[in-house]
Amino acid sequence: MSRPRILCISFSDITADSRVLRQLGVLQEFGEVTTLAYGPRPENSDHHLELPSSLPSLPQTPSGVVKLLLRRYRSVATEAPAIRAALKAIDGQSFDIVVANEARALPLAFRVEGSPRIWCDLHEWAPEERTHVLSWRLLVAPFMRWICAEYLPRADAATTVNRSIAEMYGQAFGVLPDVVRNAIPYRSDLIPTALEPQRVRLVHSGGAVPGRNIEALIDGVELLGDGCTLDLYLIGSRQGDTYWRELSARIEASERTTLHPPVAPDLLPDTLNAYDLGVFLLPPHTPNHRYMLPNKFFDFVQARLGLVFGPSVETDRLIRDEGLGVITDGYSAEDFASAIRALTPERITAFKRASDSAAVRLSSEEDIEVERRILRRLGGGAAA
Repeated sequence: MSRPRILCISFSDITADSRVLRQLGVLQEFGEVTTLAYGPRPENSDHHLELPSSLPSLPQTPSGVVKLLLRRYRSVATEAPAIRAALKAIDGQSFDIVVANEARALPLAFRVEGSPRIWCDLHEWAPEERTHVLSWRLLVAPFMRWICAEYLPRADAATTVNRSIAEMYGQAFGVLPDVVRNAIPYRSDLIPTALEPQRVRLVHSGGAVPGRNIEALIDGVELLGDGCTLDLYLIGSRQGDTYWRELSARIEASERTTLHPPVAPDLLPDTLNAYDLGVFLLPPHTPNHRYMLPNKFFDFVQARLGLVFGPSVETDRLIRDEGLGVITDGYSAEDFASAIRALTPERITAFKRASDSAAVRLSSEEDIEVERRILRRLGGGAAA
């Protein structure tokens, strides 16, 4: 008996997308996996259809923008250049299960041949993903809300990153997704490293995109003086733009900040383990920021670091419940520096030990079981 054919759609470079990489590991247990995404073939993909990275996944063409303005959403739903290319790539192929990563992939998923069962991994809150950007708020946000209202109730399964965002989908669209966190596998081989005398080693990893407030980390470590260093493991934006050049110049001007090349997701905990505190200050520009529970939170825990995070509903709860670190008063360089100045070596050591104690609870094991239950329900083959 042939294995079910599974199509995994992601408008990202999956090789740098930790969440989708973990998802593929589970999909591989249940069927023959074809990935449709930007970038090269990722691990656990049997077949890969690569989309040109220059093609946007939203209808940003002149005709597409006009249709967004006129609210002609049904006619523009599959007009994004990347979606047009994707339709050509899968023409003549049929699948049993389609995994649509993020709401923007849903119109494409419902055009796939073979009457597949559809699982939408919504990741975060799609209707207000980038509403701090005026053009996005005016044109794209209503379109995303329409996509969710039109397609989400027809999907066979849905997941998102935490309970707060799941409840938002339930209230807005009558669909309560299952929760699959951004947790990573448990690393039993890592233990907290000892502090160095007279120096606290701060580290941040993730995307170098506007709005992430990396500037406050750089400025904050300068305020802290010689007792702290900051190491950054950053992934540049796909566009590779002015912001990256400006940020690089700011890092170069900092005496206490070092920029490193990005590290593969599965190697990141090993690299981070050499540090003391994982740091992140994300202002709540959007609901996704306010309710964030990002990859880096779980990376820091598995690396056995203490955490210094800006206020956010989901991370606040876990940091306090598990004793993982401190929450800053705000999102400025001064707030950041003030929070770290108040820490003693004993408290930092206690935070690192708390991460060690919580590492099993905050690993991906329970999330993988959620995905396996979904795939069994959708008709995936028996897990190997």
